[in-house]
Amino acid sequence: MKSFLLCAAVSTLFLTSCQPSKASKEKTAVINTAETAKIDTATTPPADNKTILARREVPVLCYHQIRNNIASDSKRAHDDIIAPDKFREHMKMLADSGYHSILPDQLYQYLVYGAKLPEKPIMITFDDTDEDQFTVGNTTLKKYGFKGVYFIMTVSIGRKGRINYMTKEQIKQLSDEGNTIASHTYDHKNFATFTDADWTTQIDEPTKKLEQITGKKVEYFAFPYGVFKSSTLHKLKEHGFKAAFILSTARDENYPLYTIRRIIDPGRYTAKNLYYSINKSFNKTKSK
Repeated sequence: MKSFLLCAAVSTLFLTSCQPSKASKEKTAVINTAETAKIDTATTPPADNKTILARREVPVLCYHQIRNNIASDSKRAHDDIIAPDKFREHMKMLADSGYHSILPDQLYQYLVYGAKLPEKPIMITFDDTDEDQFTVGNTTLKKYGFKGVYFIMTVSIGRKGRINYMTKEQIKQLSDEGNTIASHTYDHKNFATFTDADWTTQIDEPTKKLEQITGKKVEYFAFPYGVFKSSTLHKLKEHGFKAAFILSTARDENYPLYTIRRIIDPGRYTAKNLYYSINKSFNKTKSK
């Protein structure tokens, strides 16, 4: 009887160890979804601006359209367009290089409370609601266990045409799958030209709509064109945002949480170019 039980145990162990395909898939997902260590914010004082600025910057990538170029695309537009095959190559490079995707809540906890991040953290963000961010972007991220941040321009939700945009159902699915849904205004109006009325039409109403779609709070914002106005940054906090994202210009020393840097991954870049750009732009400690 003992021999039989021992044999059964060995057989079970052998069978378990001979299922590499499922295990490897699960391992890929686990590798890239490491969570930030929990911080007791009730007993940990928030960092001041100088401390936040002195922390090593986390690389944040920005994508717009994931499609092939067409003849009518302007030269400027090429920076905002990346071919699907190239996007896939770039995500594979990140995974192969040991990067772990993080989300805004993790970045906020790190900047404000010094929470630990996974090794080689990176944030992958998408602007403007294009449907290819769902069909190509999200599908590719899933392959490597990555999560993304989707900055939604609400005027475009469900629109079809030369460019198709995500539907409410697709946005909800992204949220349900653990990605972050965030605000990118109503119709991409330049933040620097906001009037008093725009804080309702461009900020509050889009926030409410996205929260109705996802059932979750919307607490992060990306500036259209990456343009901000220092004198009104304080209003973002008043309207419920914990942090906001610019592009590659310098951060505001008084509002570092509301001017977090991102770089665009241009369609002309190879995976090697992107790797170099990430390290050149972010692999150093900033200080003021």
